[in-house]
Amino acid sequence: MKILFLDQSGKPGGAELCLIDIAKPYGDCALVSLFADGAFKHLLQQNHIPVEVLATQAIQVRKESNLRQGFKSLGQLAPLINKVVKKAREYDLIYANTQKALVVGALASFFSRRPLVYHLHDILSQEHFSQTNLRIAINLANRFASLVIANSQASQTAFVQAGGRTDIVEVVYNGFEPKKYQTDKSDINKLRQQLGLEGKFVVGHFSRLAPWKGQHILIEALAKCPPEVTVILVGDALFGEQDYVQKLHQQVSQLRLENRVKFLGFRSDIPQLMAACDLVAHTSTSPEPFGRVIVEAMLCEKPVVAAKAGGVMELVEHGFNGFLVTPGEPQELAQVISTCLQETEITATIASNARTTASQRFDVAIINQQIAQLLSHIVSG
Repeated sequence: MKILFLDQSGKPGGAELCLIDIAKPYGDCALVSLFADGAFKHLLQQNHIPVEVLATQAIQVRKESNLRQGFKSLGQLAPLINKVVKKAREYDLIYANTQKALVVGALASFFSRRPLVYHLHDILSQEHFSQTNLRIAINLANRFASLVIANSQASQTAFVQAGGRTDIVEVVYNGFEPKKYQTDKSDINKLRQQLGLEGKFVVGHFSRLAPWKGQHILIEALAKCPPEVTVILVGDALFGEQDYVQKLHQQVSQLRLENRVKFLGFRSDIPQLMAACDLVAHTSTSPEPFGRVIVEAMLCEKPVVAAKAGGVMELVEHGFNGFLVTPGEPQELAQVISTCLQETEITATIASNARTTASQRFDVAIINQQIAQLLSHIVSG
């Protein structure tokens, strides 16, 4: 089976990391076509996945864009669609990995007469998308997609509630390689030393810096925690959110937490950094479609405290393999952090349960097998 994957981003977010795991087994029978250049292209090359960049300028449509702004992008989309149509005729299947890829992929599917699969990594609701973008995504998926792969029950439910067809959507969770998250203790000790974290209780936050990811909630909670608690923020602004980064630095300064918050920016050593933490916090203020960093932390055998909403509730069982807190409640978050600091034995048991759960439920080999069966059915059907 030959698959043409489409992705809008040149930057490696959660959807892009998931795509690497899906495309990798197909080797030269796959091609990833990107709508923007960037670090994601290099990651694909490092994983020996064929890749090409189809556009030199990012598509100027965002999740909150209206119809007028959408029409402005047609000049960019027309030549891009033409390129994808020509390329698609060499493949058995078009696999759209993002919403902009769905727009291009749907029209390319129609003109090339190739089946379309849409991998839904979002909760399609007005919390995240404009009404125009929601309508476009649902109508294109209903009309052109042979299959919609939702990354959680929460994503599937939102798709159907927004008007999506129930007969084309299947839930397949993200897959992970458990071996990637096994780390050497001596290396972790060196890393903690390099970062000045020795003797600290380290809470890690792993996400792009954006208001709805809730880093400000964690900083507010930190001010209510014992002085040995330190926070590391791993990630940076992706989509023009530099104002928020500046506000975070101002918040740290106002709360006099300069010695207890470290901004580490984008990092490639995520498993090692997670292993250097005592607790990993997830603080999204809006429902998360899946929660990739939660599973990664679980595989590193780290306790997780996560915002109780969306796909997160399918990953974490409170008090067994993690902790759930009300989104946007820093006091509640601070209480869990303090409990983990004090109740070390209980926390260690929860972390062990987390690793067992994640290894059994999200092994990439099993997930890829599920996806391969679905794709084979589409191509043969």
